[in-house]
Amino acid sequence: MEIEIKKDLTSNWFKMLQDSICKCIEDLEKNNVEFKSTKWKRSQKKDEGGGEFRILENGKIFDKVGVNYSKVYGKFPKNFQKKILGAKNNPRFWASGISVVMHMKNPLIPAMHFNTRYICTTQNWFGGGMDVTPSKKDNKEKKEIHKTLKKMCDRHNKNYYSKYKKWCDEYFHLPHRNEPRGIGGIFFDYKKDHFEKDFKFVRDVGVTFQTIFQKIIREKIKKRWTVKDKEMQYIKRGRYVEFNLLYDRGTKFGLQTGGNVEGILMSLPPIARWK
Repeated sequence: MEIEIKKDLTSNWFKMLQDSICKCIEDLEKNNVEFKSTKWKRSQKKDEGGGEFRILENGKIFDKVGVNYSKVYGKFPKNFQKKILGAKNNPRFWASGISVVMHMKNPLIPAMHFNTRYICTTQNWFGGGMDVTPSKKDNKEKKEIHKTLKKMCDRHNKNYYSKYKKWCDEYFHLPHRNEPRGIGGIFFDYKKDHFEKDFKFVRDVGVTFQTIFQKIIREKIKKRWTVKDKEMQYIKRGRYVEFNLLYDRGTKFGLQTGGNVEGILMSLPPIARWK
């Protein structure tokens, strides 16, 4: 399959998934609030692609949720290209993806994050994953989430779940605090074994994320919470901010490749606290 066809297939899927996830969220909110959409270009002087980020705020369920789609291309900055697979001797790249971050009104509903992407340099690969960050422990929910993820991974390869769960646990860790960001999930990168099989897996990750977040919300939306619960949510959000600004690869990649700053930083919660 030609590379241009692969680019079209992946970028079209990410765009359709953005539309689908936004519709799910607005349906959950019963259309009381809607997404605000901003389209952007990587360069104002030449064609280097761009994207669209959508943000919904102050809903009955969601404090803030961002759903970002991008398709960008051009050249990596010299100080960055050595860090990217396949770009050491050729700075040209193409990348498309979707990222979603959800911060909830009800502190008993965890924050959730998902992203998938396809990157082309002299090599081409998929990356992404999803993870869940509760502010209050819920072992039953944790077990159900990981059971769903394992079932999804097993449809493709029996080794995926243990491998990608471990990668997630190692990646979403705050070294300066020596603590995990949340209860984990799955994380993968440099996935380039077989395009059709890898792309099928990536699509399944997106569909499974939709299933997971809708189930969690519907089960917990009417549960009562306390002021103490809300305080803990704000503190946990502070940890979220620390990770995204200090360690997150996607944040660094976006900021160093001319991405839209507001779209990249959509992951930050509206209110956070530190103690």
